[in-house]
Amino acid sequence: MKKLLACMLALLMAVALCVPAMAADNVVIGFAQVGHESDWRAANTNDYQTTFTTENGYDLIFVDADNDHAAQMEAVRSFIQQEVDYIVICPVQEAGWEVVLQEAQDAGIPVIIADRTVSADPSLYTTFLGTDTALEGETAGLWLAEYLDGKEANILVIEGSVGASATLGRTTGFNKIAEEHPEWKILDSQSGDFTQAGGQEVMESYLKSYAGQFNVVVCQNDNEAYGAMDAMDAAGVTYGVGGDVIIISFDATKEGLTRTLAGKINCNVECNPLQAAGVLDIIAKIQAGEEIPDVTIVPDEAFVAPGITSALAQTMTQELLDGRAY
Repeated sequence: MKKLLACMLALLMAVALCVPAMAADNVVIGFAQVGHESDWRAANTNDYQTTFTTENGYDLIFVDADNDHAAQMEAVRSFIQQEVDYIVICPVQEAGWEVVLQEAQDAGIPVIIADRTVSADPSLYTTFLGTDTALEGETAGLWLAEYLDGKEANILVIEGSVGASATLGRTTGFNKIAEEHPEWKILDSQSGDFTQAGGQEVMESYLKSYAGQFNVVVCQNDNEAYGAMDAMDAAGVTYGVGGDVIIISFDATKEGLTRTLAGKINCNVECNPLQAAGVLDIIAKIQAGEEIPDVTIVPDEAFVAPGITSALAQTMTQELLDGRAY
């Protein structure tokens, strides 16, 4: 019995250590994050954790879903049970949210969908804030058309996580432009799961199946691009400015733009991870009883390597890199 009581006490202490200290008057926010799959995600998480602090009048209950949709839904249910004031969800995948969103609505808890969209009826959540990923895909396609100026393209795509709205949006946007160019051919498109290891694995497969047949690689985030570079380095395939393969990436993280400045990535389309200030503003407006928009789009930019001039993107410089916050 003593051993059982000791174990129970140890478990309760461990749980207590995982729960942040709550201030009586603070606004409590349950934040269900996708995971930690990329440098972009780490920057996004840090943005929330440094914005919604106890000192600023907020208590943030943070859950990393580790790219598990079911675990993320259970996290949201735990927020409902804890009667938090607001729930913020960066969805692992677009589909399958109707039931848990209804549960949050029934509990009277406002839900903000952030970063990635959901396919559920918008009446089930309060608002969406994030980037326009379809526009990001179109920007990449329009830049490639500008850069190639009518030349042929044999394209390999390394997609993001299956079912994620960022994957769906960037794919739809890029394909829309590709369909306007009969001189382009998309040879293959496979998921690298937004990770460096995934990008390397897919690229290694492509190098076996399409050796010497491609001149463009589109990676749907920077980490996948790093993995693709590792695979091409090992295979002796040149890329970037002056190389045999054009690399297009998304996210425009500081490391991604460092490689863009070095000429290893030709074009990098931003997905701005600094979204917590926008969520903070939405919550402040709800608290004040003010009207909020159904959708808030976080603006993006695009960047190209030195030596490339574009009407669609900024040419990367050391000054621009030094000014990046992530």
